[in-house]
Amino acid sequence: MQLIINTYGSYLQKRGDCFKVKTDDKVCEISCRKVSSILISTAAYITTDAIKMAMENNIDIVFLDESGHPFGRVWHPKLGSTTLIRRRQLEFAEKEEGQNLALAWIKNKFNNQIELLKKLRSTRPHKAPELTYFIEKLEETASRLDELTGTLEECRASIMGTEGAGGRIYFEALSFVLPDRFKFEGRSRNPAKDEFNALLNYAYGILYSLVEKACIIAGLDPYVGFIHTDNYNKKSLVFDLIENYRIWPEEVVINLFAGRKVKVEFFDQIPNGFLLNKDGRTLLLSEFNSFMEESLRYKGRNIKRNHIIQFDCHKIANYLIGKEK
Repeated sequence: MQLIINTYGSYLQKRGDCFKVKTDDKVCEISCRKVSSILISTAAYITTDAIKMAMENNIDIVFLDESGHPFGRVWHPKLGSTTLIRRRQLEFAEKEEGQNLALAWIKNKFNNQIELLKKLRSTRPHKAPELTYFIEKLEETASRLDELTGTLEECRASIMGTEGAGGRIYFEALSFVLPDRFKFEGRSRNPAKDEFNALLNYAYGILYSLVEKACIIAGLDPYVGFIHTDNYNKKSLVFDLIENYRIWPEEVVINLFAGRKVKVEFFDQIPNGFLLNKDGRTLLLSEFNSFMEESLRYKGRNIKRNHIIQFDCHKIANYLIGKEK
């Protein structure tokens, strides 16, 4: 489970083999063996003993800004794997194998989007014609990826363009199924221009931290990507890999609106946009964590969503060094 510190002035300390969290009106203790990571999304205090216990138990401590984006992480200093993986990763970034990996991830993203729209269509028969139109447009856009030829460098712009075109269709469809009060016009990030994007940005930030952690544990270099280019301090591989899993926060956010759980009181208006406040973050984090704890059938085994990212990263690392087909 993720231990989430979301209350201003919280105090996190070590007590035996438990993390003890104190707020003004509550005290709770959680065994370190039950914690996979610690998210701190507000001003809080943490003791060095608690940090040391987290490091000893392979628990990362992630600090989130007001948009949910991780701005810092405390992690033990060990590499955790062989440097051969990173060498192979650098080699694959220049080869056809790297392009094939990246294309597979983007195709997976399209497939996930199409399947979610089909699921939404099955529960909204009165909107089925319009959703069918969006699904067909998305399938047509995704098919362009099969026509690409050449090296990754030659295809990068076309891949990104196709991905962007698909994203516009997909988010137009998601806006279409929302209540009228919460419809939106496309993706917006910093700041979010509407409540939907404020929720989604925060959920993406949590997912981002999970993908980065999985890369580190598997021995993959978060900075060496295939599709996303190498820029200063840009974790390109995280941006590549996250495409496989964006569907999870998207489904959580859609379900929040569908269940009429989203209230305008969950957002603070700022210049040119919206931010989730404490109540909004509490709702989202609770729903997202419950969703990630669910088990599903994945590649021949029953596995929690929480573990799928790590499972995939290990398979990728093994593929890079020839241990996996």
